[in-house]
Amino acid sequence: MSNFQDSTVLVIGGSSGVGLATAQLLERLGAKVTIASRSLEKLKAAKRQLSDATQLLPLDITDSAQLQALRDGPAWQHLVISAAETPMGSLAALADDDARRAMDSKFWGAYNAAKYIPIADQGSITFVAGYLSLRPGKASALQSAINAALEALGRALALELAPVRVNTVSPGLLNTELWAGLAEDKREAMFDTVAKRLPVGRVGLAEDVAKAISFLIDNGYTSGSTVFVDGGGRIA
Repeated sequence: MSNFQDSTVLVIGGSSGVGLATAQLLERLGAKVTIASRSLEKLKAAKRQLSDATQLLPLDITDSAQLQALRDGPAWQHLVISAAETPMGSLAALADDDARRAMDSKFWGAYNAAKYIPIADQGSITFVAGYLSLRPGKASALQSAINAALEALGRALALELAPVRVNTVSPGLLNTELWAGLAEDKREAMFDTVAKRLPVGRVGLAEDVAKAISFLIDNGYTSGSTVFVDGGGRIA
């Protein structure tokens, strides 16, 4: 793997899941990492799993004023956006306010972060979407639409923001704390069912996605791309 010695990276959503795994990996490769999250308590808890040099940034990605406040600050070399609060449900069951909250968090939050946060020339932005963009479920219309919109945003911004490179990672089902609210037996049954369907024979881990993000940050000849880290879920 490449050496990210002294590269400055802002990971929005870096207090848990894919964001935290990405911060851990990039620090091991020498990057200077700042993790951002709405919750200062979660940030402090995450820092116990990171280096003493990790910087913490309380930030609500749905608050454009907070993002605009970063506009005149120093430019980061790389930005990773994995933060999202996305309630799920069918078209009939998902409340209008919850649907708007999901869009505000995962799409508009990423859009405004890319708009206002300064990135150095030759730097990069990496969005985290999801494979539902191509493999929707029966009760995932909104999630599928948001993920597809993020992928399209990444391709368009790769042109608009050049020479900054913009890419997207789209994971499949991951065994992360996102599912902590589900009863253990139901959670394990879900993972087992999906694992049997996938060509790789297992569900994903946050570390799998972090490796893909690291690749996209490092590869200076990759922009406007979507990398699927789904265990073959799109074809299964």
